[in-house]
Amino acid sequence: MSEKSNRKITIAQNGGFLQDLTLRIKLILRLMGDSRVSPMLKLLPIGSLAYLVVPDIAIGPIDDAAVIWLATYLFVELCPPAVVQEHLEALKATRKVMDSYQETSQPDTQGEIIDGEIVESDAEEK
Repeated sequence: MSEKSNRKITIAQNGGFLQDLTLRIKLILRLMGDSRVSPMLKLLPIGSLAYLVVPDIAIGPIDDAAVIWLATYLFVELCPPAVVQEHLEALKATRKVMDSYQETSQPDTQGEIIDGEIVESDAEEK
């Protein structure tokens, strides 16, 4: 029992839903490309996508989403924890670099405010 509690891998960030979803997708893609992950384990995400594509066994969008979520969740949980943590830290570091770049590239909105008004002139008509 205590071994299972040590395997818990927390992926959720304080970012939004789309950021967390993007992070999970990138993590799965990186794990799929890692040779340290069992090829049999890589069949989980592939099988869930096949379930989505094959129309004979698909019942509706809700069960498709549930199957994909369950397969990807199990895939990440069953991968070696050290490998998952390594890829997760690399993705988080990339996210921090991107966030800091976006913060520095945005204009300073806390600067000086200049009050003014528009005055129409008849000089252009003459």
